[in-house]
Amino acid sequence: MTNLRSDTQWDSVSAWDDDPVVASWNGLPMLEQNVTADVCVVGLGGSGLAAIGALVERGLQVVGVDAGRVAAGAAGRNGGFLLGGPATFLHSSLTTWGTSSVDLYRATLLELDRLAEMLGPEVIARTGSIRLAGLPGEPADDAEAADRVAELVDCAALAKVLRDNDIAVEEYDGELGRGLFLPDDAAMNPSRRALGLASLLRGRAGLYEHSAVTSVKSGRVTTEHGSVSAPVVIVAVDGKLEQVLPDLQGRVRTARLQMLGTAPGLPERLPCPVYGRWGYDYAQQAKDGRLFVGGGRDRFVDTEWTFDTSPTPDVQGYIERVAERMAGKPVDIVRRWGASVSYTTDGRPLCSEVLPGVIAIGAYNGTGNLVGPVAARAAVVLALDSTAPPEYFSA
Repeated sequence: MTNLRSDTQWDSVSAWDDDPVVASWNGLPMLEQNVTADVCVVGLGGSGLAAIGALVERGLQVVGVDAGRVAAGAAGRNGGFLLGGPATFLHSSLTTWGTSSVDLYRATLLELDRLAEMLGPEVIARTGSIRLAGLPGEPADDAEAADRVAELVDCAALAKVLRDNDIAVEEYDGELGRGLFLPDDAAMNPSRRALGLASLLRGRAGLYEHSAVTSVKSGRVTTEHGSVSAPVVIVAVDGKLEQVLPDLQGRVRTARLQMLGTAPGLPERLPCPVYGRWGYDYAQQAKDGRLFVGGGRDRFVDTEWTFDTSPTPDVQGYIERVAERMAGKPVDIVRRWGASVSYTTDGRPLCSEVLPGVIAIGAYNGTGNLVGPVAARAAVVLALDSTAPPEYFSA
């Protein structure tokens, strides 16, 4: 077991929920009756809320349910990065997916513009993002030094493909190290994003929190205390998607992602979301100096394929070292938490009809903040217009 330096809250609410706007959320009712609707959406995270927004714009009667509070799962417990493109770096996805990966990149940037217009700069900060080769500071050993050199070569290959497709990119060489600056990207508090969207929609759709789904069938969603009868069901759940829809077992697989939050007061060092070491490790810094840091899943692969969301000492010990590298000094950890996300074998997010009238979206491979809403809009078009999803989705 790793010896951690700080006595912190384990598996508590995420540090994002300490935000006063989030803490003051007055909640939504629980579904305690049987209701009917044109469409039922399962999951009130970023993708589920995007689907509800697109459906009510079509004039449909929509009911949305969530097992907990809005964005209490991965949608409100992630790094708060709003990054253009798929989970796989564009030059790699081009090789395996073809030009559809560029289409997905452009769709995510349009989604970011839409979010910024709806929620404003207090929620969506157009900061750009930094992809570092490695982590800040001197390499700990020869293996890390060699890996950093290899990643610098990969950054150059990515930059070329981005420029070839007229996507903005700049070289980064600064206090944190070397890599790329992506000016189109943005940052957010993910809980504030979701609660902001829910606030805009709560008068236009029936939204219910703390209404865990016990079964999903064609035409009917059953919760612990009520049900929704609807000819169309969109399941917008990322992590544990194969539990909600057992037919997806073997197509998607759930993993745990872990994060921590530091105490405020650290010197300003991260000007925007920063991710390094091939994107596995990441951090964002708030205006009050707090760091929100995650990563390390690739170092503990066998234990992180799990439905359990509880933080673990080994991963948390590693993330604490990442936090110190990002901060450039020792840090005081005040919260540690985990969340479930899902992956597909080829890295493409899922948008697929699983049962008649039941469409699943999810398995965003760890980067669902913009890909998720794009999938939601594709699901609405599939459900209402019978238009097949774009090629960049796993169908």
